[in-house]
Amino acid sequence: MTSFIDRKEMARLTARMLLEIKAVNFEVENPYKLASGLVSPSYIDCREIISFPSARSAMVDFLVSTVQRDVGFEAFDSVAGGETGGIPYGAWMADRMGLPMQYVRKKPKGYGKNSQVEGVLKEGQRVLLAEDMTTDGGSKIKFVQAIRDAGGVCNHTALIFFYDIFPNTRENLAEHGISLHYLATWHDVLVEAKAGNYFDVKTLDEVEKFFADPLGWSLAHGGLGEVSK
Repeated sequence: MTSFIDRKEMARLTARMLLEIKAVNFEVENPYKLASGLVSPSYIDCREIISFPSARSAMVDFLVSTVQRDVGFEAFDSVAGGETGGIPYGAWMADRMGLPMQYVRKKPKGYGKNSQVEGVLKEGQRVLLAEDMTTDGGSKIKFVQAIRDAGGVCNHTALIFFYDIFPNTRENLAEHGISLHYLATWHDVLVEAKAGNYFDVKTLDEVEKFFADPLGWSLAHGGLGEVSK
């Protein structure tokens, strides 16, 4: 059963759940090094959601209702999860929507059929890419292209968490014909963290500075000043 609630309330509840299960981490003194080469005082581990049945069920309901509201009730023929974080969400969303599922490897497996998309994918099948999160959207573009190369039609990706602090992410996805559907951003988490007093004021103030200028903050704290490609 899906939940058609107000988008802002959905974002607030998602942020609250992420904070409650401690998927959100803020560390100013010893910032996290990201795969991009940036350093950040914030880190989110969406993989932890899978261990909390109530939270994950609510978030999957939110994802399904968001996609149905944004795109349509009969817009997809299957759901594909991206390796590795998106695979459980692909499975749960496919189950909720009564659709077949595939999963997409980061690269072809290199033996056997050398497949990059696993599961039955028919030519022209309309595929929704399910993921846990995205920073700049780069991996989503690669997954979508793999689905397209395998004969699927993929123009939409749905995910729990969108960083929404790096410039041009939506524009880059749009250039590849991809629409982004998400539940919450760092801005939503910051608002809820302040409201619930989850972290001290000094930490939240520094995190807010990072969100305002992530590249500048990273450079000033020993990381890269640009996203590595």
